[in-house]
Amino acid sequence: MTDLNPKERLLNALNREPVDKVPVVSVTQTAIVDLMDQTGAEWPEAHSDAEKMATLAVASHEIAGLEAVRYPYCLTVLAEAMGCEVNMGTKNRQPSVTDHPYKDVDNLVMPDDLLSNGRIPAVLEATKMIIDKVGDKIPLVAGMEGPVTLASDLVSVKKFMKWSIKKPDDLETILDFATDACIVYANALADAGADVICVPDPVASPDLLNPETFDKMLKPRLARFAEGVKCPMVLHVCGNVTPILDMMADCKFEGLSIEEKVADLKGAIKTVGDRAVIVGNVSSPFTLLSGDVEKVKAESKDALEGGVAVLSPGCGIAPNTPVENVKALVEARNEYIA
Repeated sequence: MTDLNPKERLLNALNREPVDKVPVVSVTQTAIVDLMDQTGAEWPEAHSDAEKMATLAVASHEIAGLEAVRYPYCLTVLAEAMGCEVNMGTKNRQPSVTDHPYKDVDNLVMPDDLLSNGRIPAVLEATKMIIDKVGDKIPLVAGMEGPVTLASDLVSVKKFMKWSIKKPDDLETILDFATDACIVYANALADAGADVICVPDPVASPDLLNPETFDKMLKPRLARFAEGVKCPMVLHVCGNVTPILDMMADCKFEGLSIEEKVADLKGAIKTVGDRAVIVGNVSSPFTLLSGDVEKVKAESKDALEGGVAVLSPGCGIAPNTPVENVKALVEARNEYIA
């Protein structure tokens, strides 16, 4: 097969088309302190400053060797634009939602100027800056919170969990509201130049909600979200998603990003079948952060042997991860195919 460029390779892999080799990217957050120090683009400023955001994102490709540029670095951009209060964190701690705009679903209001709110303009501007920096052959992976996590941020996780048991109608209302906002933002990212949208949705995890709730209430919204967006999508749900993996495969995303907690990788691929491809699943905390280069390579080769379509960290890369361990992902792929 003729050599593909990185964008062609990733898009082919997500669309279950032939590739010359498995792409190595992170569909989850990539910013690490090593790269902040080398570029001078640091958190928390890089969450809001488009130039610093773009510079730090590009470093994960140009310095760490990943075959895509992934940005931004948290799951609060859309939540903030929808009215949540956000603590912007520190150099090695991501932003987090600290207050919620709604106590109930009686007065939900979609901002008319949603795409002009908060940090959304900076993310859209950074998208164009990244393209100027890397050209049109390196894929851009834009990350954003999923509708389940956004819904929980709008009302608080505690209230969201309570509604899942006692007020299912309210739960469905806030989920629909959040899904509408996610579609608008994701399509704005695609229009700006993002090639792939990665959607971490940690509150959808079976660690928090039972699989029956996922099947009846979350799956329809996630599927509507994926079908409403004009570019390929990757869904990431934290934890051991084995109990909901079959349902995740029905959510219309091209890729499913899984952690190392899904121990039976070949079984996961069999479960998903031709409905999506599996992305993962090198452990972010136990291998990339805490391990050494040889451990990263060994686990990467296990994932390749298991059949991942895209080799990737199983979750967001921890900020204190050594850059050598990130570089080892591509090195492992190259050694595996040699």
